[in-house]
Amino acid sequence: MRIVKPTFQEENICWQQGFRFVAGIDEAGRGPLAGPVVAAAVILPKELKNPWIKLVADSKLVTEIRREYLFDCITGIAVSYGVGVIDAGIIDIIGIAKATRLAMKSAVKQLQPSPDYLLIDYFRLPEVRIKQQGVLEGDSVCFSIACASIIAKVTRDRLMRALDKEYPGYYLSEHKGYATKKHQECLRRLGPSPIHRITFQPVRDQIAESDE
Repeated sequence: MRIVKPTFQEENICWQQGFRFVAGIDEAGRGPLAGPVVAAAVILPKELKNPWIKLVADSKLVTEIRREYLFDCITGIAVSYGVGVIDAGIIDIIGIAKATRLAMKSAVKQLQPSPDYLLIDYFRLPEVRIKQQGVLEGDSVCFSIACASIIAKVTRDRLMRALDKEYPGYYLSEHKGYATKKHQECLRRLGPSPIHRITFQPVRDQIAESDE
C-alpha cells in the first residue's frame, strides 16, 4: 500500500500570508465503543530539517512503535502543543461530533502562544474566533495535522492501556475500545463497563438484551 506523505503546502500558504503561529488539529477515538475521544493541536516551527520528518504520516498508517518515537520527536520540537480529552459520559450526553469539537477547542486553548490560524482535519470550529480551514483528508496531506493525529493517537492509546488495568477483561490494551470481534465478545460476556459509550449501537443493543 502506497502511503501518501503529508506536505507543508497549507502551512506555507498561511505563513506567506503573514500568519505566524499555525496550528494543526486532529482527533483520535471517534469510532470506538469505549473510552474517550482525544484531540491534539500543535504549532510547529517554520524550519524543520530533522531526519524524522520523512516518517510522519496519518497516524493510522504508522506502526505503534514508530508513533511513540514520532510523538517524542514532535512534542520535543513543537512551539506548543495541547491535548483535549472528553470521556464517554460526556460523549453520551452531547454526541460524538460535539464531543470531538469540544476536545479540539480544549486542545487549542492550551496553546501558548495562541495560534493565529487553525488547520483542522475535516472539522471547523465556528465557536473559536480564530481564522481556520477544514482540510479534507488533512491527516494524510497536511504535515501539522498529521503530527496532531500522532499526538492524539499516542495519547489515547496510553489512556486505554491505563484503563485496561482499571477495567480488566475487555482487552482494552489490544483493541483500544474499537468494535473488534474480541471486544464485542467481551461486551456480551461481561456487559458494559463505566467507560463504555452506552449510546453507541453495539453497547446499546447489549444493554437492551440484558434488560429483556
